[in-house]
Amino acid sequence: MFQLDLKSRTSIYEQIVDNIKELILADVLPAESKLPSVRELSKVLTVNPNTIQKAYRELEYQGFVYTVAGLGTFVSAAAEKEVDAKRVSEVTEELRRGIRELKFLGMTQERISVLLNELLGERGDLR
Repeated sequence: MFQLDLKSRTSIYEQIVDNIKELILADVLPAESKLPSVRELSKVLTVNPNTIQKAYRELEYQGFVYTVAGLGTFVSAAAEKEVDAKRVSEVTEELRRGIRELKFLGMTQERISVLLNELLGERGDLR
């Protein structure tokens, strides 16, 4: 599925969250697909099951997955997700920081605009 960087400053559970989100956003894990059970993923990644459970809870909180008692955890359909104003604000701030860094690295506003348009064009269904 993916590998973890044990030397990273990012916590293990955050790496799991980020990796699963990437798989969902890239449609590797399509809507309604079942995620591995906590125990299964724990064995594959050799991580404590509590860490996997924490990651799944965070993904559920963010609206990327939902859990059905006794059946497992599934990827949410895009239409089911409500806009989380707080998360939108956090991502917007991350974008601001990234744009400031690109400017610091010498990119012009026009080049940054072209780059953003290319990124938006990578996936036609971004909203």
